Amino acid sequence: MERVLNLLLLRFGLLVGGLVALALLVFAVALVLRRRGKLGEARRYAAPAARAASRWLDGRGAARGRGGSRGGSRSVGAVAGAAIRAAARHLDDDGRGQRERGAGR
Repeated sequence: MERVLNLLLLRFGLLVGGLVALALLVFAVALVLRRRGKLGEARRYAAPAARAASRWLDGRGAARGRGGSRGGSRSVGAVAGAAIRAAARHLDDDGRGQRERGAGR
């Protein structure tokens, strides 16, 4: 039993470590693009893919009976999907914040 738990813990650690490394890599690339002034251009290229990913994830959630985000425990896949959806929506907004879109509406 201890061996199985150790393997599960190792698998979880590798998964989380990989996700952290991926997040750091994406952050570093975004930082380099911003410093070189090409972040807006990269955002324009990524926007169609972000919209497609957002639609796909929303459709996938609706097909599973998860209409909106609800409280409660979530699996790593659900959290990753929510993070991807949030990033896709941010890119879809073309970088405009609440103030620029008109928060008073």
